[in-house]
Amino acid sequence: MKPFLLLASRDDDVAADGEHAAFLRGGGLADHELHRVRMEAGPLPRIDLDDYSGVIVGGSPYCSSDPEEEKSDAQVRVEKEISGLLDEIVERDMPYLGACYGVGTLGVHQGAVVDTTYAEQVSAVPVTLTDAGRADPLLAGVPDEFRAFVGHKEACTVLPEHAVLLASSPTCPVQMFRVRTNLYATQFHPELDAAALVERIRVYEDSGYFPAGQSQAVIDEVSRAVVTHPGTVLRNFVLRYGR
Repeated sequence: MKPFLLLASRDDDVAADGEHAAFLRGGGLADHELHRVRMEAGPLPRIDLDDYSGVIVGGSPYCSSDPEEEKSDAQVRVEKEISGLLDEIVERDMPYLGACYGVGTLGVHQGAVVDTTYAEQVSAVPVTLTDAGRADPLLAGVPDEFRAFVGHKEACTVLPEHAVLLASSPTCPVQMFRVRTNLYATQFHPELDAAALVERIRVYEDSGYFPAGQSQAVIDEVSRAVVTHPGTVLRNFVLRYGR
């Protein structure tokens, strides 16, 4: 099998390595089956998409809807490089799964409105599949309603007309969508289990993903949550496109 490409942009090593491990574990992938590029660390190396089964974009501290003057040089560069790579990915309809920050990257690239209207603090939220979601192969084995881990400062407010809404939640109408046949983005995290999320909460406890001083309460809440189905999306992606 050709490896999958993981485009990461977390500048904290604990968070970055935890995310990498979560995608390996959740996707049932060996180390050599997931090639990670930490985009925040330096310019994107030359990428030959023919070398990969598909592309995965992890979460990020970046928000695509931030005012341009507030973005760091690294964020501006990362956004430009991902957009350039997405030109080819979309043209080829290459397998793509963007988790959380994937909504900001694929969504903005395709003309969606992404802003802070439907931000969600770190929690487990109820997600419901649309009719299109029930028929989509990446959601095979996922019930019509399930709980998923979220935590984001921006989300998709308006999808482009050519995108297909696959899943929604009461507090965030766009939880998963598809473009063309093989390009997917989820607002929820298909790679996370409770232990991995707790580690991430501790890393980002002062970053505005929940009220200040509430990290232990958030940890207690997500630790009690029963979240079992989002990982099926990641596993289905690997099984469907691994080649």
